[in-house]
Amino acid sequence: QVQLVESGGGLVQAGGSLRLSCAASGRTSSTYHMGWFRQAPGKERDLVAAISRSGGMTVYADSVKGRSTISRDDAKNTVYLQMNSLNPEDTAVYYCAAREYSGNYYSIREYDYWGQGTQVTVSS
Repeated sequence: QVQLVESGGGLVQAGGSLRLSCAASGRTSSTYHMGWFRQAPGKERDLVAAISRSGGMTVYADSVKGRSTISRDDAKNTVYLQMNSLNPEDTAVYYCAAREYSGNYYSIREYDYWGQGTQVTVSS
C-alpha cells in the first residue's frame, strides 16, 4: 500500500507556471505507474498526465499537451507535474494517483490509490 500527498497548488495568474509534487510513502513509488488527474467544480475527474513505472512512457490530455510535463524521481519517491502557460480553464483540484498495473492510463477506475488533492486556481 502507498500513501500519496500532493503539494504545490495555489493561486497563479494566467500565463504563469506551477509545479505540483506528489510524495509517496509506504511502498516505494517505483512500484507504481503514476498519474495526475484534475476535477473542476461540476465536472468529472479526468486524467491530466500519466507516467509508466519505468518513466519510459508518458501520456497527456490534449488540453495540456505541449505545456505540461510529468516526471518522477524514485530516489525521492516523488512524482511531479510541471504546468506552464496556465489559463483559467486549468482551475481545478489536482489529484495524484497510483496503479500497480499498466493498461488504460486514462481510466480512473484502474488507479488503486489516491491523494487528497491540491487546489490550483488560475486568475485571468
